Amino acid sequence: MRVLVVGSGGREHALAWALSASPLLSQLFVAPGNPGTAAFATNVPIAAMDIAHLVRFARQEKIDLVMPGPEGPLVAGLADAMAEAGIRCCGPSRAAAQLEGSKAFTKVLCDDAGIPTALWERFDEPEAAIDFIRRRGAPVVVKADGLAAGKGVVVAATEAEAEAAVTAMMQEGALGGAGQSVVIEECMTGPECSLFALCDGTDAVFLGTARDHKRVGDGDVGPNTGGMGAFTPVPDFDPLPAMDVFIRPALAEMARRGTPFRGILYAGLMLTPDGARLVEYNVRFGDPECQAMLPLLRSDLLPGLIAACDGELAGFDLRWRPGCAVAVVMAAEGYPAAPRGGTVIDGLEAAASVPGALIFQSGTRVEHGRLLADGGRVLTIVGTGDTHAAARSAAYAAVDHVRWPEGFCRRDIGG
Repeated sequence: MRVLVVGSGGREHALAWALSASPLLSQLFVAPGNPGTAAFATNVPIAAMDIAHLVRFARQEKIDLVMPGPEGPLVAGLADAMAEAGIRCCGPSRAAAQLEGSKAFTKVLCDDAGIPTALWERFDEPEAAIDFIRRRGAPVVVKADGLAAGKGVVVAATEAEAEAAVTAMMQEGALGGAGQSVVIEECMTGPECSLFALCDGTDAVFLGTARDHKRVGDGDVGPNTGGMGAFTPVPDFDPLPAMDVFIRPALAEMARRGTPFRGILYAGLMLTPDGARLVEYNVRFGDPECQAMLPLLRSDLLPGLIAACDGELAGFDLRWRPGCAVAVVMAAEGYPAAPRGGTVIDGLEAAASVPGALIFQSGTRVEHGRLLADGGRVLTIVGTGDTHAAARSAAYAAVDHVRWPEGFCRRDIGG
């Protein structure tokens, strides 16, 4: 089979790496890819959001399966465009991708399907939102309704913080169109857990659980980021009953609405004192959760993706290796506000030689034969082992081999 992975980050590097091992594969392309994916796939200089160009390329190259990594192209209609071209795409339609594209859409679906989530209200006018905050009090969570690249959620400890978030999003346009409407919801407390499933519109196959670390600094301090690390599996959490509470009811409701969901469904959960409740749905693998999970996959991923596209997941199974994985993100100095680019990275070969370690690239480029930082989150260093402690040890042993003075990472991932 000829497969096209869409995206350029560490998640897409991990997806391409997993797919490259399939005996069913004849050729693998990544658009646009990164220097890491170039080691075993053909990088194609097409941006992930250039849907028309991606469709033309898929037609020309007779692509059998498209695997999108990021959410943006899916919300913009990549799967619909591929379907019109007669090409399998393991991702939801534009309509189904609203599960991530609109916070209010998800909240209404949860209410209709009886899925536990936080109490919420949606606002289109800043004055009404601020009035609600003053009546409701703090803490509250203010969320931009649309896609905001991980920057659209503010957990406000005070009314002043909540009002400032509303003003920034709705009046100052800090998030563009994504913040024209906001959802304000109660502030839930407890550890978080991400639950992943592969879906075909009707049936779902459990993929795994993970927990990521969002804040930039050790001890969960500093601003939120796209994710500074993750570990899998999540201890003391039974995922199979959660599939019947958070995944299958969502699939049934989406099918009832005439917008069946196919692809990767990611339920972000808060494990509150009153039980698990939904924080959000994502319509793709998480990053860096994907990098942590896929090294534990024993089965061939490609047949599962095909089965999801073809509606044939009933009775399908994926097997996973026993053990644990810890993924540590190395980011450029100044991230997340103003990451410093163009700095030289060395030592990856030595890092990859650590037993149980894997290196996935994201914000990198090659110039004059040297690997340079070219983004905020630049590398994901993954360690695997029989226990979380062993996996964590492997990950940080590999991190210590990376020679990149301008890079940094959290030292407490999975700790």
